Amino acid sequence: MVLNNYCKEDKVLLAVDCIIFGFYQEELKILLVQRDFEPAKGEWSLIGGFLKKEENLDVAATRILSHLTGLNNIYMEQVHSYSKLDRDPEERTISVSYFALIDIAHHCKDLLKQNPIKWFDLKDCPELIFDHNDMVQDALKSLRNRVGNKPIGFELLPEKFTMRQLQKLYEAILDTELDKRNFINKFNSFDLLTKLKEKDMSSSKKGAFLFEFDEGKYQKKVEEGFCFKM
Repeated sequence: MVLNNYCKEDKVLLAVDCIIFGFYQEELKILLVQRDFEPAKGEWSLIGGFLKKEENLDVAATRILSHLTGLNNIYMEQVHSYSKLDRDPEERTISVSYFALIDIAHHCKDLLKQNPIKWFDLKDCPELIFDHNDMVQDALKSLRNRVGNKPIGFELLPEKFTMRQLQKLYEAILDTELDKRNFINKFNSFDLLTKLKEKDMSSSKKGAFLFEFDEGKYQKKVEEGFCFKM
């Protein structure tokens, strides 16, 4: 007879909460959902769900993100776990958070109409339920640390972008003003951008040249010992 050594142990729910960042009109954005069930019905929340028996955490996060954004192959990283006894008034629940980076232009706009979800400027983010405000702050700290040593910021930009867009992205993430000349010189020294013949004519009559990030060149440089450091 085989005894189940785990049968007397306590069972708890395991949730996955996703802090989804976007970038639009020179502002860092966050995607939130308005809850349509209790507790905290009608309040704003991070997008999340519960881990299923057949999933690991990364698979669960991918499922949740794909369901509410319509996107696959989203860049995401695990941030932290949250286990205060009273963090969810409904049930004893432990949550593991992820931050995800989305190019808003590719996000399915129809899903915004079908679901009670909305993009907010991060600076104007409403008060969130439970400990979700803490999750956002932890994710933002993790994102700021990450962009300093890995070029993940390009996940938030369209495939073709201007140097101004790139600088404004870093300023939005780091919440600081950067010197234009030093910023451009820094990225030029990396030799990771391809300057295109095309121009963005939306900002001025003269226009601004468009660039692309060369992922292949970056990976090759990393293999050779390159260290991305802002």
